[in-house]
Amino acid sequence: MEVINQNVLRKDNTLLSVAHLTQLLHYVTGFGGFIVPLIIWLSSRKTVEGMNEHGKAIINLQLSLLLYIVVSIPAILLVGLGLVGLLGVAILGFVLPIVNAVRASNGESPSYFLTIPFV
Repeated sequence: MEVINQNVLRKDNTLLSVAHLTQLLHYVTGFGGFIVPLIIWLSSRKTVEGMNEHGKAIINLQLSLLLYIVVSIPAILLVGLGLVGLLGVAILGFVLPIVNAVRASNGESPSYFLTIPFV
């Protein structure tokens, strides 16, 4: 009888990078930048080494960006300050996933600044 160890984590930097890059679906299709990384994280967090840490960072970034958008929309009435906030959210939402996908492919931990730790 063969005993199979179910607790062995595999190292898959490609999947970690893909999880970060799927956040860019917001810019391509208009949706999916939150759902697809969430599905990847939930389905492979117990089998891929580092996926739990990277998945939490991805979800925290997406929730933080959503909060910043909700705050920036009413701030448009304050001398256009909300437009600067929305531009900042768009830039951060595009640049940070790319930077962290490169970090994940190199085996480093994610680094999302200005992110509120929800999860």
